[in-house]
Amino acid sequence: MKSEDRFDWSLFFILCCFIAVSCIALLSAQESSQYQENFVLKQLTWYGVGAVAIGVMMIFEPEDYRKISPYLYIFGLLLLGALILAPASIAPVIKGQKSWFVLPGAGSIQPAEIVKIFTILMLSNIIVLHHEKHRNSTIKLDLLLLGKLIGITALPLFLIMQQPDLGTSLVFIAILSGMILISGIRWKLILPMFLSIGSVGVAILWLVVQAPELLDKYLHVKPYQLGRIYAWLQPLQYEDAAGYQLIKAMKAIGSGQLMGKGFGHREVYLPESHTDFIFSIIGEEYGFLGASIVIVLFFFLVYRLTTIANHSNSPFGSYVLVGIISMISFHVFQNVGMSIQLLPITGIPLPFISYGGSALLGNLIAMGIVFSISFHHRTYMFGED
Repeated sequence: MKSEDRFDWSLFFILCCFIAVSCIALLSAQESSQYQENFVLKQLTWYGVGAVAIGVMMIFEPEDYRKISPYLYIFGLLLLGALILAPASIAPVIKGQKSWFVLPGAGSIQPAEIVKIFTILMLSNIIVLHHEKHRNSTIKLDLLLLGKLIGITALPLFLIMQQPDLGTSLVFIAILSGMILISGIRWKLILPMFLSIGSVGVAILWLVVQAPELLDKYLHVKPYQLGRIYAWLQPLQYEDAAGYQLIKAMKAIGSGQLMGKGFGHREVYLPESHTDFIFSIIGEEYGFLGASIVIVLFFFLVYRLTTIANHSNSPFGSYVLVGIISMISFHVFQNVGMSIQLLPITGIPLPFISYGGSALLGNLIAMGIVFSISFHHRTYMFGED
């Protein structure tokens, strides 16, 4: 089969649609932004870097990524550790977080965005190795696998919480959850675990609202540290503080109504609209229909990734795709959800659309692995495919 026939043109077309949406939204955002920068040009530059990365990554087969996954994972942990120890001249504290390396001439790089991919590769490798070694599953072996997956995720999660970066930490938890669901672990173990975690989350939220003094007394969580939660639940009471962006985002989306106001006809000023709140720009200028098209585009992406995973004859590749699907799905759900008060604001960008070199590069590296899995898929004469 020719190389051009093996190339995933469907996925390529979906990414091209994201490029168009991103550039149009950013072009509008930069016209009313507090920054005097050409975000469209920078975004296209990062897309170009990502395209080169995808081309290089397609050279290697999924088995190659499986072999180097432990080394990439260790390298990622070293990057996160170095970020914590680095001086402020290299890793400054920005908005209360020490999450970026500042490189002269290259801008800022957020290691966690790349480490997410390394962690997905490592988790996939661990699942494959476990099933290759243990053909017959038992409860004890399932608990062993569960411990491995949690341990692998806990190391980068701990380092990221030191920054601290709650939003990215939640992405790692989402990735872990997706991997656990398809790892083959018995539901009699998974279901109680998820129910327990959900119950703890509801209990903590209840304490935040009804008894914050108990959190201060036993967990030393101060009321001001819960500002984002209070602003999420009652944004009007915190309009001049933590609730400012949420109120502006909802006004922007609501004012777009069905058809939107049209390109460049924004009336609601929203800080940082080119990054975390790019969806608000789309909602205001293109209304419910435009916002729905963007969400449908993400559905097409997830559907395509799911199709590739189902047809992959590499178990490792299928697990990797589930991790990537979990990562992207959580990003979209959280970003859109926080713009309409469905979820608290956590500073998670909208994949492929929000401005941000590290986040975009991380997502395109993930797509490079997907292209590799699709490109190197083999069909056997007596196989199922």
